[in-house]
Amino acid sequence: MKLTFAKKLLAFTAAGLIASSAVAQDKATSLDQLLQMVKDSKVSESADHRKREAEFKRQKANQRQLLDQAKNTKVAEEARSEKLEKTYEEQEVLVSAKRAQLQERLGSLQELFGHLTSTAGDLRTNIDNSIVSAQYPNRGDFLDELIDKMNSNTKLPNIEEIERLWYELQRETIEGGKVVKFNGVVAKPDGEQSTQEVVRIGTWNLVSDGKYLTYSADSGNMSELTRQPAGEFLSAMSELQAASSGFVKVGIDPTGPSGGSFLAALINSPDLVERWHQGGTVGYIITGVGVFAMLLGLFRMIVLSAVSAKVSAQLRATSPNTNNPLGRVLKVADDNKGLDGESLELKLEEAVLKEKPSIESGLNLLKIISAVAPLLGLLGTVTGMIVTFQAITIFGAGDPKAMAGGISGALVTTVLGLVVAIPTVLMHTLVNGRAKRVLHILDEQSAGIIAENAERK
Repeated sequence: MKLTFAKKLLAFTAAGLIASSAVAQDKATSLDQLLQMVKDSKVSESADHRKREAEFKRQKANQRQLLDQAKNTKVAEEARSEKLEKTYEEQEVLVSAKRAQLQERLGSLQELFGHLTSTAGDLRTNIDNSIVSAQYPNRGDFLDELIDKMNSNTKLPNIEEIERLWYELQRETIEGGKVVKFNGVVAKPDGEQSTQEVVRIGTWNLVSDGKYLTYSADSGNMSELTRQPAGEFLSAMSELQAASSGFVKVGIDPTGPSGGSFLAALINSPDLVERWHQGGTVGYIITGVGVFAMLLGLFRMIVLSAVSAKVSAQLRATSPNTNNPLGRVLKVADDNKGLDGESLELKLEEAVLKEKPSIESGLNLLKIISAVAPLLGLLGTVTGMIVTFQAITIFGAGDPKAMAGGISGALVTTVLGLVVAIPTVLMHTLVNGRAKRVLHILDEQSAGIIAENAERK
């Protein structure tokens, strides 16, 4: 029993040594082999330990050598740094002296270079933004190098560069007074690009195929304006492009050299139809009411004109004709000649009252429309202002143009209301005048008949 336990203990110990040893790879078949394997593993581990210990001692000696080498390098670099600082101080004194000598020798040239630098900078800005660069690209590339030379302490511009600066100044001035044609790449609103003839009007505008172009200073590209001015301006530009000599009356943008803001504002301004659409639903309702009022007024004018003509003809006739109000009133008087004055007067008043609704038909409706149209316009303005202020609440008032555009659109309905109300009032006045004339004739003839009847009795 004890022998068996000893065997087990020895087996477990050997198994642990074998698991930790790199040499013991095979399984032992007997206790002697197991002891031999444990011995070999112990010898191997001792050799590895001695090897690692020797490597550690060697690296320790090497680190000490590296530390001594670093200290020596530090001392050498400190000595070199002191030497460089001394050299730098000496050279700084020398540079200051040379700089003073340079300033003294430059004399008036320094002031000249200052003026040239300022002129070159202004010219570079003008060239970059000028539409002349669409015809002559890359004119100002040399200016950057020229400015760098004039601001440098080691370089000087040559005579050719200064003369070229003067030449570009003169060319920009001269080109501003020319109307010339040249071929260039133009981008269409749909993105298509084509090479076509371009007319440059001084430094103001570019035109091609009878349409205005815009020039991008950043990309150097020409593109056709999406929106164009009125047709009369475009036809004039077509005449200019087709002309070879003489004078052609055209419209140019006076703010062209500064970006063409006037032309952009002009073509971006909404036209009459776009203004009308800004009125929205209320604007459409006002327009419909206005059209109805005009049609009604014209219809009543035509009807009353025909009635008035028939009444005038009845005044000249000797017998009553029932195709007009006056004839029907006179027919009543002829049918009741034997009645007394009061009865005849009542009969005639009844006849006039029967004719009055047909004569005054539509007058009240015209009057109501003339009063309601401004109120509808005010309603549209109020609702539009509410929408505008809601947008300001959400997005803020950082863009005055957007806010002004919303207010402008809201006021369109007020304009529409007034545009409808004013003609409607005038139409109501004209129609009412025609109706009053006919009614006045009826009343006048009725009174005359009654007076004649009273005289006979």
